[in-house]
Amino acid sequence: MMFSSLTGQARALSLLNRALTSGRMAHAYLFVGPDGVGKTTCALELAAVLLCRHPQEGRPCTICPGCLKLQSGNHPDLLRLQPDGAALKIDQIRGLKKTLNYAPFESRVRIVILEEVQTMRREAGNSLLKLLEEPPPDNLLILISNSLDALLGTIVSRCHVIPFVSLPLEQAAAVIHRHRPELDTADCHALAALTGGCPGQALAMETDGALPVYQRILQTIAADEQSGAQRIEQAITLAVTLADCKDGLENVLHLLRIFFKDAMMVHCGLTVPNMPLGVEQIRERWNLDGLSAKIAAIDLAEQALAGNCNRGLISEVLLLELLDCTHLNIESV
Repeated sequence: MMFSSLTGQARALSLLNRALTSGRMAHAYLFVGPDGVGKTTCALELAAVLLCRHPQEGRPCTICPGCLKLQSGNHPDLLRLQPDGAALKIDQIRGLKKTLNYAPFESRVRIVILEEVQTMRREAGNSLLKLLEEPPPDNLLILISNSLDALLGTIVSRCHVIPFVSLPLEQAAAVIHRHRPELDTADCHALAALTGGCPGQALAMETDGALPVYQRILQTIAADEQSGAQRIEQAITLAVTLADCKDGLENVLHLLRIFFKDAMMVHCGLTVPNMPLGVEQIRERWNLDGLSAKIAAIDLAEQALAGNCNRGLISEVLLLELLDCTHLNIESV
C-alpha cells in the first residue's frame, strides 16, 4: 500500500491511493489538519511516487535518476514554498506563477508544496486564487494548512481537500518511541498527551529542553525518604533549572499537569497506563486535596508566567509546592 509509513491517517491515505490508482489526480490538493500529524511527510511521499520514472506497485523505485535527485534534495521539479518570516508573501506567489509558466524540467509533472498557507494575508491569497482558477498544465499543487477557517473559502473550493487528524494517544506514543527509542514508555505517553496526539509536535519539543527538566522534577518527586531540608534544597536547585528552560517552561508545566491529573485518576481507582509512580506510592504520598493543590499551583504558575512575572520566583514557588515543602514543620527541617 502506498504511504504505508504514515500512521493514523486512514481516510486521507485512502483518498490519495484511490486517485493514484485511477490515474485521475486533481490539479490542487489541500492537506488540512493539526500540525505534526504527517501532512508534509505525506506530501513528500506523494511527490516521490509522481516523480519516480519507474514506480513499482505505486511505490517509488528509489534508484532511478528522479528518485536519487529527490533523495539528495535537488530535484528540479519539486518546489517547496515556506513562509518568509511569519507568512507566505505575495512576492513568493508571484515568483511561483512565473516559474509555472515553464514546463517541468525532466518529469511529466511538477510538484509544488506550499506549506503553512494559513499564514497568507489576503493579497497573497487572492494571487494564489488566480493560480488555482487557471492552473497551468503539468503542475500539481499541494497546499498544507492547519486550519480551513484561516483560508479564503474560494481557495478551499478550488482544491480537493484531504483531511488529516490527531492520532489516538497510543498510536502517537508509538510513533514518538519509534523516532526516539531512548525515551521510556511513560515519557512517550506524556508527550503524546501534551501535544494532543500530534507526534510531530512532540518530536519538535526535543529542542526546547522541556522533557529532561520534567524528568528531573519527576524523579525528585518520586524519591522517598528525603528530609525536609533535602526537599527544600532540591526545590531551589530545580527552580533554577526550570527558570533557565526558556523555550520549554510552558511545556514542562503542561507535562506536570498531565502527571498530577493522571495521579488523581489513579487515586480514584481508575487505570492509567504507564504511570511513572505506582498506585500505592501515589496513595501514600498524596490525598485528593493534596493533588488538587499541586494542579492549582501549576495553574497559578501559568497565570504568573503569562503576566510576565519573574521566572525564577515562579519556578521556586511552584517547586516548593510540588515537593511538599510548604507544609513542613520547622522541626522537620
